[in-house]
Amino acid sequence: MTIMLPAVSAIVLYLLATGLVARPLLGRGDAQVRGAMLVAGLAVVAHAGVVLGMHRGALDLHFFAALSLTACVVAALTVVVNLSRPVAALGVIVFPLAAALLVVDVFLAPPTSPRPMDWQIKLHVSIALIAYGLLSLGAVLALLLAFQERALRKRRLGGWLRALPPLTLTEALLFRLLGAGFIGLTLTLLSGSLFVESIRGQHLAHTIVLSLIAWIIFGALLWGRWRYGWRGRRAVNLTLAGMAMLGLAFFGTKFVLEVVLQRV
Repeated sequence: MTIMLPAVSAIVLYLLATGLVARPLLGRGDAQVRGAMLVAGLAVVAHAGVVLGMHRGALDLHFFAALSLTACVVAALTVVVNLSRPVAALGVIVFPLAAALLVVDVFLAPPTSPRPMDWQIKLHVSIALIAYGLLSLGAVLALLLAFQERALRKRRLGGWLRALPPLTLTEALLFRLLGAGFIGLTLTLLSGSLFVESIRGQHLAHTIVLSLIAWIIFGALLWGRWRYGWRGRRAVNLTLAGMAMLGLAFFGTKFVLEVVLQRV
């Protein structure tokens, strides 16, 4: 009962925030950005309360719990980004996804317990979550950028485009998110090399290899942006490719180990 109330509250608030942001999509006027971000902020607080309250402040990194935790971080970053940049349309994707993953974690997934972690591993995990959240947000923004460019080419400028800033500002924000996420990913790999004790024993070989591939992709994209001014479809494709590698690195390997092979 203690968890149920904040969980249901978070789900309802996420959906309400989605509705406020999606008003242009529904043809019901402009997006209510300030109201939506306030509601979404309350949803994030409730979501965080659920994630931490289920295990008295300990972080559960099993598959479904990790998905819910990551969704909470991404939703929080969406709210923070909108304090300085009007990209509320991100919430149309992020907020309902966060609600869905919270539903799965609390109501559908089997109960799990967190593993004990030293402070070094907690620091490593915290950096990884922030980096993953920033790069995930960049991937969502890349999708919106692709839709925006396509709509502009076809001269369909109404509807949801009013919830996005001009194309150049959207693109600039994308690379800022990717730059910050790349720094976080670099720190994640460095802290992992220092703090992780047994790569083979903890089944981390695939995670490390795929994370390094993602790091190379994002690094190449940022270098190409700085050196050659890469943008548009190339930037979108590389962003999504890097995020796909990063998603496989963590959630792909965890899904195979914990859901398919039942190794906890």
